[in-house]
Amino acid sequence: MKKTLCILLLSTLAFAAWAAGAQEDASKPIVMVWLPNESGDDIKGARDAIGAVVEKALGRKVTHKLTTDYNIAIEAIANKQAHIAFFGAAQYLLSNAKSSTIQPLVVNSGSSGTLSDARYFSWLNVKLGNEGMYKSGAEFSIDNIKGKKFSWVSTSSTSGFKVPSAGMISYFNKKGMTLKPEDLQEGGSDKFFSEVLYGASHQGSAVNLLTGKVDLAAFCDACVANYVELVSGTDNTEGAVYQVSQDAAEPFTDLKGEKFVVIDVIPVLNAPFVVDTSRFSADQLKALRDAMTSDSTTKNEGIFVPKGGKGLFQAGQRFVAVEDAWFTPLRATVLGK
Repeated sequence: MKKTLCILLLSTLAFAAWAAGAQEDASKPIVMVWLPNESGDDIKGARDAIGAVVEKALGRKVTHKLTTDYNIAIEAIANKQAHIAFFGAAQYLLSNAKSSTIQPLVVNSGSSGTLSDARYFSWLNVKLGNEGMYKSGAEFSIDNIKGKKFSWVSTSSTSGFKVPSAGMISYFNKKGMTLKPEDLQEGGSDKFFSEVLYGASHQGSAVNLLTGKVDLAAFCDACVANYVELVSGTDNTEGAVYQVSQDAAEPFTDLKGEKFVVIDVIPVLNAPFVVDTSRFSADQLKALRDAMTSDSTTKNEGIFVPKGGKGLFQAGQRFVAVEDAWFTPLRATVLGK
């Protein structure tokens, strides 16, 4: 009987919290939090355009919370300092583990306009001229990365740590090692890497590589797309060579023309916009999802930029609704269970 009463009480409190959140003061702004990768001035236009869609859908002003640290962004929505976030899969799963009311709303599709190709790519990169050290015959190999200086993005990053580190662990453990994620987080003479740095953003990890602070760096294609251009090879394939564009903004302004080579490529589920569902009613959530997935949003060039343009998303994509289950393949990798 006591257990039943406890469950009923918890259910009542949960419903009360939802009801209170759904009736928030409409004069207060909706807070959208952004990871460091998307907090730069170069994509302010995209943030504002997305914010305008939210404002129109909900009839409330939007303010943007910019960050310099992944964990700050995660805590912002987990602790109800933000209503909406643009997160990678790992940040979504980590925030959802803190609060089940945090749920995915939409992701950007691939060129098909569906979830079937809603992927981006995690890259392992070296400076041009050093790629030969990471080959086995004609093929690229990660056998020789042990003992090198390495840059991750953040231990909370999907494509800048969680996914590529899992790949490394699987690869080397099949060769007889017993690596764990923490073994790759710090460097030293007795560690897998001789030195480990963190870029705090994908752009920062790329800068660590291009300025010679590390031998190898993990960062993703989408987060550096506004700053680099393909020189040779095929996009998102091993051996592709990229260089920093002449019009690249900070933090690449002093690195124009610097080149790097991709030696490993791993596909990753696209990043979702997530919401704290306790802050919205069911009707508000539907209005927000409908607005994000609408044809008018898809045609908004401030959000989906024409070919050759610089922004968050590319023309030919669109936002599509997504649910928690879509991220299940990454849950064990991210949460370790």
